[in-house]
Amino acid sequence: MLFIHKNHLNNIGMYLTKEIKEEIFAKHGKGKNDTGSAEGQIALFTHRISHLTEHLKKNRKDFNTERSLVKLVGKRRDLLDYLKKKDIMRYRAIVKELGLRK
Repeated sequence: MLFIHKNHLNNIGMYLTKEIKEEIFAKHGKGKNDTGSAEGQIALFTHRISHLTEHLKKNRKDFNTERSLVKLVGKRRDLLDYLKKKDIMRYRAIVKELGLRK
């Protein structure tokens, strides 16, 4: 059985703390408690995608993470398509703010 010390988790799984989430939603949503807005979700997915991309650069054969990354990119793409259809100005603003290609 594998035992992981509590302090070791800070290096592995705690890249997305409550404070980081609140900061992302405060910056891209309507407030730190507005977790449902499309912009906030897209910003959160972008943060997670960049973290997983860095992980995969070091761990090339981690296929479970690779699959999670592909699913996350698809979710972000769906939200971006929804926002583009719903309100093109909000779509353009979030794409420019996050530096996404499209």
